[in-house]
Amino acid sequence: MKANFSFAIIVTVLATQCLSVLCAADDFDFFYFVQQWPGSYCDTKRKCCYPKTGKPAADFSIHGLWPNYNDGTYPSNCNNDNAFEKSEISDLIGSLEKNWPSLTCPSSDDTKFWTHEWDKHGTCSESELDQHEYFEAALKLKEKVNLLQNLKNAGIKPNNEFYSIDSVKEAIKEAIGFEPGLECNKDSSGNSQIYQIFVCVDTSGSELIECPVLPRGRCASQVQFPSF
Repeated sequence: MKANFSFAIIVTVLATQCLSVLCAADDFDFFYFVQQWPGSYCDTKRKCCYPKTGKPAADFSIHGLWPNYNDGTYPSNCNNDNAFEKSEISDLIGSLEKNWPSLTCPSSDDTKFWTHEWDKHGTCSESELDQHEYFEAALKLKEKVNLLQNLKNAGIKPNNEFYSIDSVKEAIKEAIGFEPGLECNKDSSGNSQIYQIFVCVDTSGSELIECPVLPRGRCASQVQFPSF
């Protein structure tokens, strides 16, 4: 009886340690790969600041690669002991500055943005990707999805014109094979704008999949694609 009691205590302790340290990082079902349109971001936040490297290109930029659960919830800040280390991604800095810039004020060298994304989201995917692999996966996904070119191929351009939300979704689905999620913002005039686009990725961080659940994007039937 005493031995069984001791064993039960050990199991309980291990389970608690797992829940507090490992389980949250290991347990996720898919990634959201999220890109944002800088022209809409600046309207959404009322103001924006370009990074110290200068104004980003007029292209969708990476917001993040977010581990998610099939029920729409997500883990966050899974391992405070594995802090962001810029030296681990030194070979990716040039590509990250181009494709994953920060538009928050005041202007920065983007490190704060990358740190936030790794600490909140990246640490929850450590069972699959280390820090270098996490950022490299996001860069490869941006190239693979190629949102702006796919929209342009369908005649949808960042020229301040309005397009049906269905045509935007269909253009992306036609190009990548899976339905995307769209999030819209409203500018100072109340226009609904293309803001963020979500696609779903398997737990390896490499293969696009059908989204188990799509975010609610608060988009009107007609959305503006603002210039930048």
